[in-house]
Amino acid sequence: MGRYRILVATGASLFAGSHNRVQLWLKEEFEHEVPEDLGPLQFVKLRKHHSLVEDAWFCDRITVRGPGACEEAAFPCYRWVQGDGVLCLPEATARLAGNNALDVFQRHREKELKERHKIYRWATWKEGLPLTIAAGSEDDLPANMRFHEEKRLDFEWTLKAGALEMVLKRVYTLLSSWTSLEDFDLIFWGQKSPLAEKVHQCWRDDELFGYQFLNGANPMLLRRCTSLPSRLVLPSGMEELRAQLERELQNGSLFEADFILLDGIPANVIRGEKQYLAAPLVMLKMDPSGKLLPMVIQIQPPSPISPTPPLFLPSDPPLAWLLAKTWVRNSDFQLHQLQYHLLNTHLLAEVIAVATMRCLPGLHPVFKLLMPHIRYTMEINTRARTQLISDGGIFDKAVSTGGGGHVHLLRRALAQLTYRSLCPLDDLADRRLLGTPGALYACDALRLWEITARYVEGIVHLFYHGDDVVKGDPELQAWCREITEVGLRQAQERGFPVSFQSQNQLCHFLTMCVFTCTAQHGAINQGQLDWYAWVPNAPCTMRMPPPTTKEDVTMATVMGSLPDVRQACLQMAITWHLGRRQPDMVPLGHHKEKYFSDPKAKSVLNQFQTDLENLEREITARNEQLDLPYEYLKPSHIENSVTI
Repeated sequence: MGRYRILVATGASLFAGSHNRVQLWLKEEFEHEVPEDLGPLQFVKLRKHHSLVEDAWFCDRITVRGPGACEEAAFPCYRWVQGDGVLCLPEATARLAGNNALDVFQRHREKELKERHKIYRWATWKEGLPLTIAAGSEDDLPANMRFHEEKRLDFEWTLKAGALEMVLKRVYTLLSSWTSLEDFDLIFWGQKSPLAEKVHQCWRDDELFGYQFLNGANPMLLRRCTSLPSRLVLPSGMEELRAQLERELQNGSLFEADFILLDGIPANVIRGEKQYLAAPLVMLKMDPSGKLLPMVIQIQPPSPISPTPPLFLPSDPPLAWLLAKTWVRNSDFQLHQLQYHLLNTHLLAEVIAVATMRCLPGLHPVFKLLMPHIRYTMEINTRARTQLISDGGIFDKAVSTGGGGHVHLLRRALAQLTYRSLCPLDDLADRRLLGTPGALYACDALRLWEITARYVEGIVHLFYHGDDVVKGDPELQAWCREITEVGLRQAQERGFPVSFQSQNQLCHFLTMCVFTCTAQHGAINQGQLDWYAWVPNAPCTMRMPPPTTKEDVTMATVMGSLPDVRQACLQMAITWHLGRRQPDMVPLGHHKEKYFSDPKAKSVLNQFQTDLENLEREITARNEQLDLPYEYLKPSHIENSVTI
């Protein structure tokens, strides 16, 4: 038998190595006599022998070079090797399912999925919401979905550092008053970004208020008007305002942000004190210079008790107008965190991740495509369910939708979660924002979607040579149904596919998956660091009911409405923790895992990386000309999966 050169790569993370003995087999299945060498290698079998103390080993990959001019065979692993069991690794070439039950690869993929179904199980966190991984805590998760040690240590230590900073700020403010907006300066120290300092200085400005609807933490709510909203009741005496609104409407420069989803959501009670919610409507105009400016704010919709709710205008007393804008910012905080961040990125990414592990074997090209984009997602979501949105968690302690309102809001938001809303071209078209001046999120999102789509199409076309191949892939079709019908609870009623009938349909769906787990999460997550650090710009809760008159609004009203010291400190700490750049961050498209062995697939990934680098240069050059650079969708700032 010829000589074989075997290279075993251990993961680079802390404690990835093992002191236990490792044993390796080569496996080949053939019908003719054994020649001098084994021929093309199909599998390696791997086992780690148990010593006195169990010492898990994270194996990256194994490569084997046979005798003579044989090509090197790669066997990707990227998982923990535990216990005494034998791990069977197929050669890296991606393969679709066959119909030959005797085929060694077919038997392997069927066995693998059977085992994965036992390990990756669905669970219901709350009725009426997307399903989640079955795990009561992060310790219950499959080992291969856990944070690596560096990530775990950083996550837990920064939480402790944030808690210490909160204590110091509380002590620092014990003997201070909390009666003016300047008192927030007493806690505005520690970790903060340059843009957060800009927000601190300019948060009262109407221009910055309007800008956030286009390019802030939540650019997903704004839409261009085609008519005046029916809920906007203009009483007599406001004919001039009506004329202004209709003029902007005719010019195509009238926009709205409607927070009606919050109407009727029960508000939290924090430490025995009732908190308050509103469901505002904001009408904005875009002036000739491209500035988006508020024209009128209706804090609450019409009701039998108040059929003509008060309207707040820029010409009102300054504190009344400021308080009206603050109510809008509080409402935006709620929808941003729960609808557009938690539901539309985190929970959706988890559904994609669990379905992928349950339905697609490691040999499947879609599994190889998606695996880098589901890293750490199950653990960060599990931690969110046990620390952030749990009973007694952060939301209950500091956020006006806590105490159960957040679950009601998530259910409403799921009912509005359409397939089109997750695809930027469709979403921006539906909101009539295509071509809007100064819409930097929209511009960058479209470019990233286009680049991601080219990457996905390049991979898909290597393995699916026609629509019939797509339709005839049982694993792929099962994965689609698992996402739409199971994980997202019959989402076909909202436009999600239950099967793939063509290459184009498959490519579009996969592009949505990758875009959601990377670029969209980056756009929605990173802004917390900049826009939420100065608490009055985006208060997590409001402690007084919305004003019904303008003349009675005083500084005491404003400060009595905004979060208290404890709530403000908690908001600053948690949004810094969740919005900061992660130390082990993997930029979009630059994962180290080599799931594909096909040179053509590697070439597609290389082109993806080149396209991203070109976009990076374009965004950098554009940002140099802007007073407020938009950086959330710079490829180097986008993480390759939902990890925080």
